[in-house]
Amino acid sequence: MTLSATSPGTRAATRRVALLSVAVAAILIVVKAIAWRMSGSVAILASLSDSALDLVASLITVYAVRYAAEPPDAEHRFGHGKAEAFSSLMQGGLVFASGALIGREAIDALLHPRPVQHGLAGVVVMIVSIGLTLALITAQTRVVKASGSIAISGDRAHYAADLASNAVALVGVGAATWLGLAWIDSAAGLVVALWLIWGAIGVFREASAQLMDQELPETERERIVLLATTDPRVLGVHQLRTRASGPYVHMQMHADLAADISLAEAHTIIVAAENRLLEAFPSADIIIHPDPRGLAEKHGGFFAETVEG
Repeated sequence: MTLSATSPGTRAATRRVALLSVAVAAILIVVKAIAWRMSGSVAILASLSDSALDLVASLITVYAVRYAAEPPDAEHRFGHGKAEAFSSLMQGGLVFASGALIGREAIDALLHPRPVQHGLAGVVVMIVSIGLTLALITAQTRVVKASGSIAISGDRAHYAADLASNAVALVGVGAATWLGLAWIDSAAGLVVALWLIWGAIGVFREASAQLMDQELPETERERIVLLATTDPRVLGVHQLRTRASGPYVHMQMHADLAADISLAEAHTIIVAAENRLLEAFPSADIIIHPDPRGLAEKHGGFFAETVEG
């Protein structure tokens, strides 16, 4: 995942794909509810529950994406980007709860098997669901690569799980319908439940990394250092600190400059470095502190003195 660009056009695409996910979830809920009522399939019930939670999660994502894109204000000087991480945490909790409830239903069906009715309708619904979900995931993937949105990434995780649940449900309904193996339908529901729980854990991890201000990936940090030091007058960079906050990236560092240059020249060099970084990270918040090479004592407080980098 790249965090390098979130232009106005990219943010608009993020909002569009969030709305698209709501529409897809609503359609899937309707068709799966009809198929479940006709068939009584546990696998379809599991997939229906997954889609219902996807709708709730997508609505949360729509709000989170819009709120996270709001500019900084007097009460939130660093912006509102972490709304996306909170959104992902809520989504992960919903998916985890869904997986647990579906798992209980699947185990009960394994212990007390019941036949699947109108299985052909269920098979058709699952094929349609797979097609719609795959198209949405493709659109979400493009947006995540362009924006690094953790909210869209979390939403995509739900639909990836939904895609898997649709495929498993298709196998379960098909086996119960044409082979008379009702237990496979129940087992398929259990597989979906476990998949959902595993997906929720992944969403928790990604959201927690942002909320805990985890550093950007090492490749991104190396890119930042390279851009900052492209000008030979920047003799080095130290005390680099970075973090992501929804669509925004925050970075601060100390830059070594020649000790005998004027304040005006130092200012010009630093501004040029900031502009180079902004070209690669358009929504970055950048603070660069100039240090006279060889004459700067250790400074910056507890955090700067504890961790070098």
